[in-house]
Amino acid sequence: MEEDKMKIAVVTDSTANITPEEAAKSNIHVVPIPFSIDGKNFREGVDISTSDFYQLLKTSSSFPSTSQPSIGQMMELYQKLADDGYDAAISIFLTGSISGFLGNVAQIAEEMKDTIKIIPFDCHITSEPMHYVVLEAAKLVREHENPDEVIAKLRTLSDTINDLFVVDDLQNLVRGGRLSNASAFVGSILKIKPLLSFDNPNHSIEAFEKVRSMKKAKLRCEQIFNEKLAKVDYPVRGMVIHANDKEAGQKWLDKLQAEHPDIDFTLGYFGPVIGTHLGQGALALAWMQDTTKKPL
Repeated sequence: MEEDKMKIAVVTDSTANITPEEAAKSNIHVVPIPFSIDGKNFREGVDISTSDFYQLLKTSSSFPSTSQPSIGQMMELYQKLADDGYDAAISIFLTGSISGFLGNVAQIAEEMKDTIKIIPFDCHITSEPMHYVVLEAAKLVREHENPDEVIAKLRTLSDTINDLFVVDDLQNLVRGGRLSNASAFVGSILKIKPLLSFDNPNHSIEAFEKVRSMKKAKLRCEQIFNEKLAKVDYPVRGMVIHANDKEAGQKWLDKLQAEHPDIDFTLGYFGPVIGTHLGQGALALAWMQDTTKKPL
């Protein structure tokens, strides 16, 4: 019976780039991730625009740092959800391989287990692919699935995610400590453009191949994309993601779209928190099951 269904909230963070319209339409609760630059503190998506952040990044005297929402702030949010009648909160945050945020939420889940069922979910990625995982979670919740069913389907979807990154400069990743195998790539001549991915057993950012120019790096990404496409038995959606270079992102998307007219491509962006680590000019190609064409 309808009244027996659990009332489930979907919570995510600002790195998923959920728009205010999407949040309102799909009843998604977005937690801004804090970061600081030149001694000033900001909340992603609240206190500064993405373009203003990259402008600051060009002129900053210090390397930006990212942090996490406070435990108190998160407990307050979950308490409010409980007060609003929610029985459970599926919480999809940037992957545990680059942030301790999910681990903190797991601790909060234990502390608040008698108040609300908090379910942390690691989709092993962030940015645009996480965006679609969050939207899918909201859709599944609307279809009155119970939390276990939603999580099982989200895990299936997350398993279809593939990603390839090209950074213009490795220094931000190295300085931020986010490149797991940095020693193998640091010190390379400047023209080297490493290919990076979360798509490895540890779901951490790893450089896996050296290419000599951004043009060749993108061609290699396309080659890997085509090889992997040939092995899947479901329709995919494609994503091109840029770090403050919309023109380069759109140009690459247009090329991919022309070569794959049956795939829907979207253009996404890396906000300040991820942009801090990837640096200006980074580009990514990601893909996953298109659930609008083949539901989970």
